[in-house]
Amino acid sequence: MDTPQAADTVLDDPVGRSLRGAHAGLARRRGRTATYLPGVATFAAVPSDPAPGDWADLAALLGPGALADLFSAPAIPPADWSPVFALDGRQLVGPVRTGGPDPDGVVELGAADVPEVLELVARTRPGPFGPRTVELGTYLGIRAGGVLVAMAGERLRPPGWTEISAVCTAPEARGRGHAAALVRALQHRITARGERPFLHVADDNDAALRLYARLGFTERRRVRFTGARVPTS
Repeated sequence: MDTPQAADTVLDDPVGRSLRGAHAGLARRRGRTATYLPGVATFAAVPSDPAPGDWADLAALLGPGALADLFSAPAIPPADWSPVFALDGRQLVGPVRTGGPDPDGVVELGAADVPEVLELVARTRPGPFGPRTVELGTYLGIRAGGVLVAMAGERLRPPGWTEISAVCTAPEARGRGHAAALVRALQHRITARGERPFLHVADDNDAALRLYARLGFTERRRVRFTGARVPTS
């Protein structure tokens, strides 16, 4: 199938474009700022040229002492916001990939699977994940002996694109190709919707970078994931 090439400029602000578009129903907004509902995701969006009033709106939206997870936004919080983390990473874009049904053993995960999902996340730490994160898109998993041992899903949804995220495998199930199978299955679904896949990965995650290179993902830009804490007074 032929899929139109989605403009990649929306990937410069994937959180904001998701919150104003596909995820508007999962958003809280104040002025020009936005964030996800509690339990869905921690990410917050500010304009590319934030004014003091925008930071005040975000502070009011999140609450005193709360984490402002700015993801890959280049905006620098005011001096009285306490830095929490800064992590260098890369934004990768994937190829159009067509295919048939999901590989054997791949299943869709839903609300009833959240306890299992959270247990796997706690064991593997693929990144921020809450009890309502599965509402962001399709999540797929693989079980062994009835136990969830691998997972991947859809997270940010800027127009024309879907981010693949939460790719993780339990230590005892690694080396069996589960991550590649899940990412390919998601690529097929994303392509079938007329969209393109993209993802983010930390610079020091060599195993993930090798996997995504084998699957045809290429680097679009370097990013820096940052978070700061809202002043308490």
